[in-house]
Amino acid sequence: MRVLGVDPGLTRCGVGVVDVEPNRQARLVDVVVLRSPTDLPIERRLARIADGLEAIFEEHRPNAVALERVFARSDVSTIMGTAQISGVAMLIAARRELPVALHTPSEVKASITGYGRADKKQVGAMVARILGLDAVPKPADAADALALAICHAWRTGGVAGQAVRDARAADAGGSDAPGLTPAQRAWLAAERSAAVSGAARRVKE
Repeated sequence: MRVLGVDPGLTRCGVGVVDVEPNRQARLVDVVVLRSPTDLPIERRLARIADGLEAIFEEHRPNAVALERVFARSDVSTIMGTAQISGVAMLIAARRELPVALHTPSEVKASITGYGRADKKQVGAMVARILGLDAVPKPADAADALALAICHAWRTGGVAGQAVRDARAADAGGSDAPGLTPAQRAWLAAERSAAVSGAARRVKE
């Protein structure tokens, strides 16, 4: 399964491509951080990032696309840029009829490290270890994009994907889900948290 992960940002947009086998072995295909100068008009900045994404999609032809779910922050300009680039990436994927998944930061951290509150340094170190790299990809946007891609592959296919489905089934049956690893329990906890948050938002709406 080839997954393209996007850590969206207007100034820096991390893009990572990984191949993941059913046994969870992951291999780095490519990683890059696309940039747009802050002195350009917004439409030209979006076009520059879009051109870079188009080239990467065309070169590597992923099976799926994973993006970080956008959350509101105090910095309106930052969240606007993140949302705009997310939209650009989703449009490019849609035109290629590729499935798109949005993962929360806690889901990604839980999948990669087994702990939903891991910091960026821990996530980066685990990404390097999983991919067999000598050093953590820099800047952090690059490591985050790779983490998103790995997270998506592990959560939706192969052994890890089945583990998540088994955890869901055990939870639905009222079981304490015995036999799950700490990472699998963390995945399940992240899913529960995301589901509760989503339900709360729908109630407010």
